[in-house]
Amino acid sequence: MNKVNLTEKFLLIEKYWDPKIVGELNHQYVKIAKLKGEFVWHHHEKEDEFFMVVKGSLTIRLREKDVSLDEGEFFIVPRGVEHMPVAEEEVFVLMFEPKSTVNTGNLRSEKTLEYIEKI
Repeated sequence: MNKVNLTEKFLLIEKYWDPKIVGELNHQYVKIAKLKGEFVWHHHEKEDEFFMVVKGSLTIRLREKDVSLDEGEFFIVPRGVEHMPVAEEEVFVLMFEPKSTVNTGNLRSEKTLEYIEKI
């Protein structure tokens, strides 16, 4: 059991949209990522998705509205809801996701990650 310093962990991330695992909790991964630009429209059939902004601002686009998040705020995207994260500037996010969650959900693309590194 070791404590985790998120500031130090974020310094280890070199690429955008490349989440890293920083912990495990009740069959879920605790992940962090640096985001910038637009991701892809997707949804997750069986998993809710938790996004918490640690630094910066993030918009979660939904088909019916946009949800804007600032530092210290979080949003849970319910399973089955199509969404697209967008970061105009660099943003640091913390995520809790079941271990089975694929980053692009129902969509396979060049952004789909088959393996997520633990740091």
